[in-house]
Amino acid sequence: MSSLYYIDRTSVSLEDVMFNPAAAKEIEQFLKEYKFRDILLKYELPVSNKLLLYGKTGCGKTMTAKAIARHLDKKLIIVNLATIVSSKLGETAKNIESLFKEIQYESAVLFFDEFDSLGQIRDYDNKDNSEMKRVVNAILQLIDNFPQKSVLIAATNQIHMIDEALIRRFEIRLEYTLPQKEALDVYYDKMLAKYPKQYTEITRIYDVSYAEVKNHIYRTVKENIIKSQEVLEQ
Repeated sequence: MSSLYYIDRTSVSLEDVMFNPAAAKEIEQFLKEYKFRDILLKYELPVSNKLLLYGKTGCGKTMTAKAIARHLDKKLIIVNLATIVSSKLGETAKNIESLFKEIQYESAVLFFDEFDSLGQIRDYDNKDNSEMKRVVNAILQLIDNFPQKSVLIAATNQIHMIDEALIRRFEIRLEYTLPQKEALDVYYDKMLAKYPKQYTEITRIYDVSYAEVKNHIYRTVKENIIKSQEVLEQ
């Protein structure tokens, strides 16, 4: 089962995630519901515990899962569905069931990465792949019976590939878009503040994701440091 999931121990806080205003509001409401879930459940009010994060690559979906797990002080279990779908099937459905049984006995955040891998299931009937049907049915059934004390988060870059019936299973659906220029400037300032001023000369790029900006900053700062060291050696 180790090839199907892993425990992530990265420490990411909610302050580290650059949410757009709409997503920030939804996450805040979700965390408040979870905090007061006992009294909400007492009045038979449903408490959201399934989130679908979709949109551009590198805009914070995985960081959101890590930050929520840390905020709730829960273990983060990351499942890569692409690995499951492309792996040697055999025991996969059974392993998925075992994973969910494990979740039943402890409070955790279960994160499905590359959730659009399930989008391929619409073709499975034509392929008559009974084992893959079992995998899909196991996942659908177990999502429906997911324990209230745990949190299920799924991420996809291609929401159009996911069946509408599956999307409806998530009470909260958050779109991650490319950040606006103002938001990127805040991110640039925050990232560059970590380095001495002489190394932070950079041409700022826009209309890109936070991940692309981070890589651009790392590459440029490293180049600036190396250049300054080369000058000293001359």
